[in-house]
Amino acid sequence: MSAVAPSTETPSKHKRIEAIDFARGLALVAMAIYHFSWDLEFFGYLDPGTTAFGGWKLFARSIASSFLVLVGISLYLAHGKGVRWRPFLMRLAMIAGAALAITVVTYLAVPSGFIFFGILHEIALASLLGLAFLRLPAIVTAGVAVLVIAIPWFAGSTFFDHPAFWWVGLSTIPPHSNDYVPVFPWFGAVLAGIALAQLPTGFGLMERLAAVPLPGTTPLQFIGRHSLGFYLIHQPVLIAAVWIYAQFAPAEQQPPEVQFRNACEAQCRPVRDEEFCARYCVCMLDELERNGIKEQVLTNDLSAPLTAQLQNLAGSCTAQTDEEMGGAQ
Repeated sequence: MSAVAPSTETPSKHKRIEAIDFARGLALVAMAIYHFSWDLEFFGYLDPGTTAFGGWKLFARSIASSFLVLVGISLYLAHGKGVRWRPFLMRLAMIAGAALAITVVTYLAVPSGFIFFGILHEIALASLLGLAFLRLPAIVTAGVAVLVIAIPWFAGSTFFDHPAFWWVGLSTIPPHSNDYVPVFPWFGAVLAGIALAQLPTGFGLMERLAAVPLPGTTPLQFIGRHSLGFYLIHQPVLIAAVWIYAQFAPAEQQPPEVQFRNACEAQCRPVRDEEFCARYCVCMLDELERNGIKEQVLTNDLSAPLTAQLQNLAGSCTAQTDEEMGGAQ
């Protein structure tokens, strides 16, 4: 995830708003905390599924939302009174190039979960689409933001299940990727940021905010001003650090079946009770074995057809577990 965004300078005074740099830097640190936890999970120091469900999942989505809202705010501040095409296109090329590099690297490293449309891809496309809203009234931009966020709840279609349309975000089968930030609903966060910037501009709030000093926040502001560099560097550094530590104190490796059950139960517990989750996850493991797909699932080698098959098995095991527990009462 990244908080890469256009410059936070106002076109009229060319003064950076320290509060926005600080907020972006704070979000980047939060992102690094999440990614470090993900790395610990990847190397076996945390239970499988720890960072994918519950509070950690909410934490990750909050970080992504804050980044994209900041993208919208920064886009309006930099270009709301007229697009400055040279800096805009230069910044766009940097972000798009970084996004492409991440796609290539992750495809080579983890082809089953490579990042084909992550946070940088979203920021690049949203920056282009956002230009169309810079001169609209704030209420219109806010209304479209709500619509974009809501559409996935009622407009999903099998038409978008083809991999060529996964970037849209309206498929009925969630694609498997280590960072998936499609247009719907995430472009809505960028539009929300544009609307927020449009609202206070007429009251001079941004000018007053730019005049507010934030002593003691220089390190976070520095990170916020160099967000793309921080994004590209921090994860390789964190992974390298955990890998080095693992050479001296490797985590105890649990059997793949145990890892699957732990991850399955972690995903289940927020919505069902502990007994149901234990029975349901045993059912899922049995079904994977019976259908001959256990090894693929346990090694996280998930294709779109396999993901659809897993959804069907989940529905079957849910019904079976409910029936068993109902009969046991």
